[in-house]
Amino acid sequence: MPSVELKTNVRLADPKAFALEFSKFSAATLNKPEAYISVNYIYSEFLTFGGSLDPALILVIHSLDNISPAQNEVYSKAFFAFFKEKLGVEDTRGYVSFIDPGRANIGYNSTTFETIFGGPSK
Repeated sequence: MPSVELKTNVRLADPKAFALEFSKFSAATLNKPEAYISVNYIYSEFLTFGGSLDPALILVIHSLDNISPAQNEVYSKAFFAFFKEKLGVEDTRGYVSFIDPGRANIGYNSTTFETIFGGPSK
């Protein structure tokens, strides 16, 4: 865990290569092993932001035990820099949502992370 879902109106020439690069970037940025990272790129031709169809995005990050106001500032800066470089999307053309659903609320390997880690988040 984390799960990182990107919706954008920017069509990519090679979405598979982007997804793999985005996975590595997300793991490094969120300081989580890539083995637990799940990313999804969704092309949405009609995604609008601010009343226009100019390049835009919506990013939702679900992650356990590393979401906080201070960390979110760091993540936001890093992800928007990545999107500007890779997609040409300005940091004023999208939102990033940071969600820590809690260990008991994420299932994996036929159990939950609360069971795997031996208790709730601290």
